[in-house]
Parts: sequence; structure tokens; C-alpha cells
Amino acid sequence: SDNAGGIAEMAELGEDVREKTDALDAAGNTTAAIGKGFAIGSAALVALALFGAFVTRCQNSENKVLQNISLLEPLLFAGLIIGAMLPYAFSAMTMKAVGTAALEMVEFVREDIRSKPGMLDPNSPLMPDYDGCIRIATKASLKQMVGPGCLVMITPIVFGIFLGPETLSGLLAGAIVSGVQMATSAANTGGAWDNAKKYIEAGLMTDKDGNVLGKGTNEHKAAVTGDTVGDPLKDTSG
Repeated sequence: SDNAGGIAEMAELGEDVREKTDALDAAGNTTAAIGKGFAIGSAALVALALFGAFVTRCQNSENKVLQNISLLEPLLFAGLIIGAMLPYAFSAMTMKAVGTAALEMVEFVREDIRSKPGMLDPNSPLMPDYDGCIRIATKASLKQMVGPGCLVMITPIVFGIFLGPETLSGLLAGAIVSGVQMATSAANTGGAWDNAKKYIEAGLMTDKDGNVLGKGTNEHKAAVTGDTVGDPLKDTSG
């Protein structure tokens, strides 16, 4: 439904079509948030099972099985705090990657328009460079995700080798608990920001005097800013 709305806008279809696609998109955002809740819950249970297997099978430096995990252990507590920070660092890196790729694509489109005068004319034979936009998106999706991928894969290895299994168990526990809450918040918050913009664009928001606060108002500009952050928050980080 989101793609249908974009196609309807680019094809300059009537406002009635856009209103219907916006309503479907708003319902789709809510449905996606609910579906992501099930995905987050199942991922948390799988992570908990793997963590239990790790604690049961792993041995410390004295060849003792890690059956009793206590927060009074300083290394474990330190790992717990750092592990709770990892989902936030991952989210920040992925959202920054989306912003970087989007800015690069905007600059590419601007340069394409400047290099082809008259391209925006409906009867112009000039065609936009679609392949260039696809190239930027594909390159960014691979290049920009190297950092977040290394963060997730290398951090447990480094902690396990240099600080021991106790610290690693705290790191994993902190990442699981913090990650579940971060994912739930990101999925719901991003969808709410997206729907807030559609709510204003539909003309449903009014001030205390009953005046409709639609497109072009400060409220709409703020909602657009929120949606710009909310989309990568729910679709990439969440």
C-alpha cells in the first residue's frame, strides 16, 4: 500500500486515489507493527534458548560450568551494561547509513536534473537515470552495513577471548533484554510518526478554533520531519 501511494503520486492520479492509498498505508503500518511484535517475541525466545545453551555448556577459566550467573560479579555486570548499549549503537549506525544513502541519492537526482534541461517537461524525450539511483541504493545497502554487521559479530568474540565467558554472558543478556525493548519501541514509534503525517495530510487535525491544519503548516512540517526519522527507525533499525 505504501508503494501504491508513491506510484499514484508520481503518476499524478486524482486526490481520491491518493486518499484511498493513504488510508490503506495507515492500516498497513499498524498491521506491520503488530506483525513485527510477533517477530520480536519469537526472536527473543530463540535468543533466550541459545543463551541458556551457552551458559550451560560454557566453562570458565577454572573449567567450571557457568550455572550460577550473579549480578554481583563485576565482570558480568560490566558486560551487562555494555551489552545493553549495543542495540542503541546498532540502531544509530543503521539510521545514519540510511541518511547517508538518501542524501547521496538526492544529490545525484539534482545533478541529473541540472545536466538535462527540460527533463521535467511531461513531453520531454529525456529520461531520468534510474540505473544510477539503483546503483547508489545497492552500493549503500552493502557498504553501509559493514559497520553494524561487524559490531554484532565481532563484539561477542572479542569479549569472550579477552574478558572471559562471564563477561560474555553479561554482554549477551544485556543485548537480549535491551534489544527486545528497543525493537518494540522502534516498530511502534516509527509507525506512529508515519501515521501522524497521514493524519494531518488527510485534514483531520484542527486547532482550538476549528481551523484545519493541513499541508504547508508548521504542524505538517514537524510531522514530515518525524516521518523522515520514523521510516528508517521502524523499517531498518526496528
